[in-house]
Amino acid sequence: MAGVLDRIGRARRTPLHHLAPAQARAAYARAAEVLDLPRVPMPRVQEIELPGGDGRPRPARLYAPSDARLPLLLYLHGGGFVIGGLETHDSLCRQLAWRSGCAVVALDYRLAPEHPFPAAVEDSWAALQHLATRGQDLGLDGSRLAVGGDSAGGTLAAVAAIHARDIGIALALQLLITPGTAAHADSASRRRFARGFLLDDDAIAWFFDQYIPQAQREDWRFAPLLAEDLEGVASAGVILAECDPLVDEGLAFADRLRAAGVDVELELYRGLTHDFMKMGRAIKEAKLALDTAAALMKERLDP
Repeated sequence: MAGVLDRIGRARRTPLHHLAPAQARAAYARAAEVLDLPRVPMPRVQEIELPGGDGRPRPARLYAPSDARLPLLLYLHGGGFVIGGLETHDSLCRQLAWRSGCAVVALDYRLAPEHPFPAAVEDSWAALQHLATRGQDLGLDGSRLAVGGDSAGGTLAAVAAIHARDIGIALALQLLITPGTAAHADSASRRRFARGFLLDDDAIAWFFDQYIPQAQREDWRFAPLLAEDLEGVASAGVILAECDPLVDEGLAFADRLRAAGVDVELELYRGLTHDFMKMGRAIKEAKLALDTAAALMKERLDP
């Protein structure tokens, strides 16, 4: 991991938080899969649309390792609610589908600052509800449904799992990869790993300032750690990195889930940083984490 960080530093890229949002998206898109595993060929990769929270369709991409009526995972990409999309997480979604034997549907939810909070939340809720009720239209089994995501997408997945419980959608799994869950930058890990560990505190502050005003940050739809009640939400697979400023809030959320009687499988990868799961060309633990996530999908969705 230290070698990867050194190479990234020597590349001298302009920090994303020094760019305009459109420039940051373009820079992230160019770099997002440089260290990721090659895009594995899939029998079915299909551009689709899903309902958005504003009633307008959102682009999405379906990955299926076979033509069978498969269970599925709605995947919500990371990127601080500001950057990222279908292309930046294409390899990761392919890997999850290929290794698990399940279908993966990636959603291109609306991004801030053009679409501030709660637009991304509402898009993920609308897509999840559609897949639960109309998954058969895609040849999939919407009755065997999970939600997952990394970083900001992990936040959205945790929030979607709470909403699913509230509206009566039975999810098999919430897959939370290095999620943010807290309202404020007050954890020990936010201070300990504030600089030099890939996701800097200045970048987190910039993402959040684009996405949501300070006055709204104790809304549980932004900070699921503050949700009043977690009892009855879907079982969770939580994948964290030790040297991640968000690790403490990931651990705290896993603890709150357990305290509410939710089954939690937690994997903490030592010595690694945020976004390590997209570094399979350079870090062997990325493949182990992909296998862990895929095994959970396979076990809970029972393809």
